[in-house]
This record gives sequence, C-alpha cells and structure tokens, in this order.
Amino acid sequence: MTPGSLNALRRDRELTALAGGERVDLVVVGGGVTGAGIALDAAARGLSVALIEAYDLAYGTSRWSSKLVHGGLRYLAKGDLALAHESAVERGILMTRTAPHLTRAIPQLFPLYRETSRGQQAFIMTGLVAGDGLRRAAGTPASVLPRPRSVPAAEALALAPGLSPRGLRGALLAYDGALTDDARLVVNLARTAASRGAKILTKVEALRLDGESVLARDRLTGQEIEIRARQVINATGVWAGELAESVRLRPSRGSHLILASGAARIGATSVNVPVPGENNRFVFLLPQPDDRVFVGVTDEPTDGPVPRVPTVPESDVDFLLEVASTAFTRPLTRADVAGSFAGLRPLVDDAGGPGSKHSFPLRAHRRSADLSRKHAVVTGADGVLTVVGGKLTTYRKMAEDAVDAALKRSGLLAGPSTTSRLPLLGATPRSRLSTVDAPPRLVAKYGTEAPRVAALGEVDPELGLPLFDGTEISAAEVVWAVRHEGALDVEDVLERRTRLGLVTPDAEAARGRVQDLVDKSLAGLA
Repeated sequence: MTPGSLNALRRDRELTALAGGERVDLVVVGGGVTGAGIALDAAARGLSVALIEAYDLAYGTSRWSSKLVHGGLRYLAKGDLALAHESAVERGILMTRTAPHLTRAIPQLFPLYRETSRGQQAFIMTGLVAGDGLRRAAGTPASVLPRPRSVPAAEALALAPGLSPRGLRGALLAYDGALTDDARLVVNLARTAASRGAKILTKVEALRLDGESVLARDRLTGQEIEIRARQVINATGVWAGELAESVRLRPSRGSHLILASGAARIGATSVNVPVPGENNRFVFLLPQPDDRVFVGVTDEPTDGPVPRVPTVPESDVDFLLEVASTAFTRPLTRADVAGSFAGLRPLVDDAGGPGSKHSFPLRAHRRSADLSRKHAVVTGADGVLTVVGGKLTTYRKMAEDAVDAALKRSGLLAGPSTTSRLPLLGATPRSRLSTVDAPPRLVAKYGTEAPRVAALGEVDPELGLPLFDGTEISAAEVVWAVRHEGALDVEDVLERRTRLGLVTPDAEAARGRVQDLVDKSLAGLA
C-alpha cells in the first residue's frame, strides 16, 4: 500500500485512533475541493490534520462544476481586477505545476453572425485580449494557452461543423483551461494530503462543532466519537450554515445538460453562444472525451432548504437548449439530452463583506450573477473558522488563507504554504505526459500512475475489459478506486470515480459488474 492510498482498511485504522483520543492540529469538515485543499495545505506544512466528510469526496458542489479552470475574464469584465488576476494565477499553477495531468487547454470559439454588431464583436475581442494579458501577467506560457485570434468562417466551420453557416462572418478563437474531471481533482487532492499524513475519513458526519472539537458519527457503524483538535475548520460550502448558524448564504444554481454523442457536432472546440440581450453572458457547449457535450451554465438564485443532490428545473432545460440552438444548423431538442446536473454555488454578498465577522446576510433583490465570487474566512462566536464563497479554480488560495487563519487563531506554528509548487499525485511536466507508458485515456485521468492502473488488467485480463459495451472504462479502474481512491461502495464508483452516474443508462449498464468488483475488492482488503 502506497502512502497516498485511501481505502476501507486505512479508514478504519485512522478512525479508531481518533476515537481513542488522538488529538490533531486541525479538523476539516467537508470533503469538497476546498476541504481537500485545506487538508493538503495543512499537511504539507507539517500539521496533523483529519478531514471528515459525511458522504464521499466531491459529493457536493465540487462534482457539479463546468469542469473549467477559468482565467478570470468574467471578473475582469465586471472591473474586479484583483479577483481576475487571482483566478489567472491559480489557473496557471494548476496547468503548469500542480496538475498538468488533470488539465488541458480548450479552444473557445465565439461565432460571429450577420446580426452580431461590430460593437459587440469589438467588446468580445477586447475582453479576450485583456484575458490574454492576465495570462501573461500570471506567467502562463502561450505554449500552454495560445493567444486569441480571429478566424474566417471556413475555419470556424472546420472546428465546429455543427455551426450554422448562414450569415456566419467568422469567429473569435481563444483558449482557457479545462479539467479532465472535477471530482478526480478532489480525489487527487485528498490522496496527496494522505501521502503527507492527513487522515481522510469519508462517511463520517459532523453533528456538532466548536472551535476545538467535533462530535461526529460513523455512518457505517452508527458509532459517535468526539474528535479533538487545536482548531476546527468548516469547509462544507453551500451547507456551511447547517453547522454554523451565524453563516447565511444564498445559493446560486448552475445547471448543465449532457447532450448525446453526435447531437452537437463541435469536435474538440468549445462554442460560446451569446445570450440575447446580454453583453457578457454566454451559453457554452463544452466537448467531452466520450463525444458527449455539456451545455451550460445558468446562474439563478435558489431559496429554501439546500438539497443534497440538486436537480435541473424544466425552465433551465428550455433556456439552455433555446440559446444554444441559435448558433447551430440543427436545433437542439429534449431528445438530444442524455442527462443533466446542477450545482449550488455558496455566494457571498459584498453587502455583508469580508469585514462582517459572523455572517453574510444576502440581499434578496440582487441577481446571483451579480454576487461576488470572492472568498472569505469567517470566525464564529464558537471559535469555528468557516470558509465561504470562492470557486473551484481558486481552491488553493482559499485553502492557504484558511490555514493561515487557523495558525493565527490557534497559536500553532508552521511555515508558509507550499502548495503552489507541490505536484499532486500522478503529476509530471506536461512535456513528459506523452512519454508515460499507458493508454492516453488513462494518462489523462491518472498521470504517472496510469501504468499501475493498466497493469491490473495485464495481470488479470478480465480486469482489462470494459465494464459494458459502449464505454472505455475498465474493471481495473473500479478495483483501483476501491484500493487507492477511497471508494467504499458502488455509488462512490459510479457517481464520483468514473462519472458513469451522469447518464442513468450508463450507470445501470455498469451497476451489476461494479457491485461485484467493489465487493471483491473490499473483501481483499480485509
């Protein structure tokens, strides 16, 4: 077993130690990208840390993102230069140092039609040029993210054959970052933290917090334990208010559709379609490795209790299909939709502002699209630190700020953050990824660990076979997920390690085989 392996055996051992009274420096509550990032930052500084998550790594908002690593162009358009620069810097860190194996440059096409005014075209191009300036300021080379340029109509159609040629004058082409899979980033963060000694404990639910302890319940056994620490950090995102009553957030729903293979012929290029009547809002079509396409994204405020798994309302389906169809020869219909997903963003209202120490009351009349994506670390009256706001791209900076705040409040001694130059497990310079001796599909998911995953299928040919006809995901990947990635049941594998759960027929086709593999793999760990 490698130091970065997460599995049921390690979970039982570490949970037993905490139940027996072992005290750690930090307890992090929440296993999304922020919580996993905090665990890694703390462990890399030499602190002892335990992360507890009620369900699974990336169970919540972190698996429902657009799978993009944004450079901050949207924030630049709103005049928030500091946030735009922070986003561009963090994108560069992910793509060049910490996770080249999980990221890629994705071309973004902005088609220009006869009805696109010259003013709107100039506005978009000005933004793209400014975004390229952010890239240069962040130190990300053009070899990773090429410069934007104009392309003629013929080239635009070659890049995205499904575009309507009628009235097409050309297009603007730019580049941004994309993730292979957002849930996989979270799992890699947690495993890298575990390789530095962090205890990563899923299916452990926090019942009550204070600044130096967490009352938790093992959801597998029902046992309640008290976990003691020098500082407790609440990183539960949109659910933060359930554990810290003084924190009040107004979630924003981001809905996405999954189009069936061949429904939108866009090749490997993302297509950005302007929302009628809006200057700086687009519906994008994002190509996926399996020839499916994601269509997104909405930005709508939601009220009421926060669901564990949000759903996409019919109004969002209609909106996304209608706007996307305006740029395509064949209109997109509900028959083209193979699946959908939605995430809830934990937005912070500047009215409460980072200067508000205990809560962030949100003004109901503000559109969620207008609310800030800035993050803040809030100190509660009970001593718990709560991280609110932010976005996936800037998770590392959020984690750094949270650990800095924990050190200041608790008196713990540790050096500065090192995560900006700490490669995640499987990472290697981008130029070397092509030399990894494994299928490119596996390298894009596992980096330098890909040969170990492939070797499982070489030792046992049955493990090298796809889970079902119509997928490339192999049985070996399921075994790897249980042995090394902390998967404890079939849903962990389908929903977050393989993402087959995004399309219900795929999940059902794989379920029986996955259940058998999970059972045998867990038995082998006993």
